[in-house]
Amino acid sequence: MALITTVSPEKAEGQIAQAYKPFLDTIGVVPKPLEMMSSSHVLLKLQAETIGYFMQHQTLGLPLLTFIRLLVAVEYDYEFCIGFNSGLLESQGINADQLSSAKTDPSQAPLEGKDKAMLLFVLKAVKTPEAVQQNDVAGLRELGWSDKDIFDAVAHGMGMIGPSKMFKAFKMGD
Repeated sequence: MALITTVSPEKAEGQIAQAYKPFLDTIGVVPKPLEMMSSSHVLLKLQAETIGYFMQHQTLGLPLLTFIRLLVAVEYDYEFCIGFNSGLLESQGINADQLSSAKTDPSQAPLEGKDKAMLLFVLKAVKTPEAVQQNDVAGLRELGWSDKDIFDAVAHGMGMIGPSKMFKAFKMGD
C-alpha cells in the first residue's frame, strides 16, 4: 500500500486532470510514477511539462529516449519503468530478444550508430559521471549532436533516478 495519498486519473480535477490529459489522450493511461507526483500538483505539472518537452524533442527520437529510460530503470532496479518502457519499445517493433540483449548489454540496443553512441554516453554519465571525459563529448559532437542534445539526453536519463527512488520510498509498486 502506498505511503502517500495520490489522485487517480478517474478522480483527477483541475491542474491534476490537465497534467494527466496528454497521457490519457496518447497512451490511454497515466504512468504510476506520474500519478505518484499528484501529491504535489505543482511538481506534477512541471514533470508533465518536462515529459512533453522530450516527446516533442526535435532531435532526440522516441526509440532513443525510451531506451534511455529503460536502461536507466534497469540500472536502478525500477521495476515499473522497466515494464512500462519495455512495453513501449515492443509497441515500436522491438522484440523480446532484442530487449533482453539490450538490458544485458546496452551496446546491443537496436539503434542507429549515432543514437547508440548517445545512449551509451548517457548510461556512462548516469552510472559513472566522474568517468565522463572531453573526448566522450567531442565524439558525440563529431556524430552531429549539439551540446543541447547531449545535455538534454543526460538530463532525461538523470531524471529517472529521483522518481525511481521515490517510487520505492513511498511503496508505490506495492
